[in-house]
Amino acid sequence: MELLILGLYFVCLTVLCVFGLHGLLLIYFYHKSPEESQAIEMSEGASFPVVTVQIPLYNEVYVAERIIEAVSNIDWPKESLEIQVLDDSTDETKELVAATVEEYAKRGFNIKQIHRVDRAGFKAGALKGGLECCQGEYVAIFDADFVPKAEFLKKTIPYLESDAKVGMVQTRWEHINEDYSYLTRAQALALDGHFVVEQQVRNKAGFFINFNGTAGVWRKECIEDAGNWQSDTLTEDLDLSYRAQMKGWKFKYLNNVTSPAELPAEINALKSQQFRWTKGAIETARKHLPAVWKSKVPLIHKIESTFHLGSNIVFPLILLVAILNVPLVVIKNEFAELNDFFMFMSVFVVATISTFLMYMYSQRDVYPDWQRRILLFPLFLAGSMGLSVNNTKAVLEGLVGIKSAFIRTPKYKVEKAQDSWKSKKYAGRKIGIVSVFEVALALYFLVGVGASLHYMEIAAIPFQLMFFFGFGVVGYLSLKHAFQVQQ
Repeated sequence: MELLILGLYFVCLTVLCVFGLHGLLLIYFYHKSPEESQAIEMSEGASFPVVTVQIPLYNEVYVAERIIEAVSNIDWPKESLEIQVLDDSTDETKELVAATVEEYAKRGFNIKQIHRVDRAGFKAGALKGGLECCQGEYVAIFDADFVPKAEFLKKTIPYLESDAKVGMVQTRWEHINEDYSYLTRAQALALDGHFVVEQQVRNKAGFFINFNGTAGVWRKECIEDAGNWQSDTLTEDLDLSYRAQMKGWKFKYLNNVTSPAELPAEINALKSQQFRWTKGAIETARKHLPAVWKSKVPLIHKIESTFHLGSNIVFPLILLVAILNVPLVVIKNEFAELNDFFMFMSVFVVATISTFLMYMYSQRDVYPDWQRRILLFPLFLAGSMGLSVNNTKAVLEGLVGIKSAFIRTPKYKVEKAQDSWKSKKYAGRKIGIVSVFEVALALYFLVGVGASLHYMEIAAIPFQLMFFFGFGVVGYLSLKHAFQVQQ
């Protein structure tokens, strides 16, 4: 039994270390890749192509008006701007959108509400339906939690106009309510790592990147050529991105052009979002990785795509490593002959170091006060561990092909410290088995801390405390936020 535990632990850490080394590879390309070329600006007297802005909505009563207003404020001639509000709502959002659309239509905007009653294909189905009747040569997409800047189209369309093979331009997400709580600050750190390092490095190095579902603009021809929006995965954006790039379309990521968005303010909304993203990525990996490896793209592109699409496999491994960490404390002290094995295992700390470096560079790249921001890294790391139960469930369902509905992330228009989500609709009241398991694991790791103290395994205590804190906080907040929802 001891050898079985050691073997399983070693395999899990080896895979995690490989993903950690991949992080170092991204950092290498981060330094090696050339600086972002000078921005392409719209020239004086340039024509304004017709652009369609799609706003997919489903029961977004708190933010529907905000996103419509922001899109209407985009600096683009009215005669060249079409706004589609793709509204699948089943509550009062439908009537609110209808009144808002009517108001802006009276102001001279080419805006329409496209309402569906069956939600077939969920977001992908709504986008596809809107594309069938859109007027624009280019299609920008903004989810309801975004507030696009006025210069968005003038900063992105020139890249599509200057190169007919560019199929999509993605902008970096900013965070409206980053300072609302430690939960939103940790989310901001995580997203910055993805955008500032992963997206920027992959794009500069010529690897495949992904449209992030919002805050980007597509060439309509590219969407249609790649097979249009499809709903057989929960990440229709990642799916279409790979189909388009496999057909030879180029993508452009703009790190210096940003689009503000509202972060989930309560943890059950975050867990729902993380579940969808994690499961959808695994579904997309199953769908596309065989084709990627059979294609003629360079070997390094195939390897990078495997890490890109398969990165979420780390969550079950993180969970296993955490659970096995407690019996390993006992094994190490009961079997002295295994000391050399445990000394060797210390090399796996490289995974943590590479992760820290990636997030440090992401903060240093865009924030003057990056030293203060990176202090949140331990909180982010503990939170990532705490979310591993939720995300492991998503990975396993994705691997075995269990299908589930597209559960959208609720938005509450939480922008300032005094804003509250507790009395608003859509907040989750259900206490799931995942939350109970998270609390149980926190107690389990408290026992692990006791075992480490008993055996004087001082080096193990920080890890046990991090596991305890991560699972404890995620589980506690999940229960607390569910109980705080006002009936």
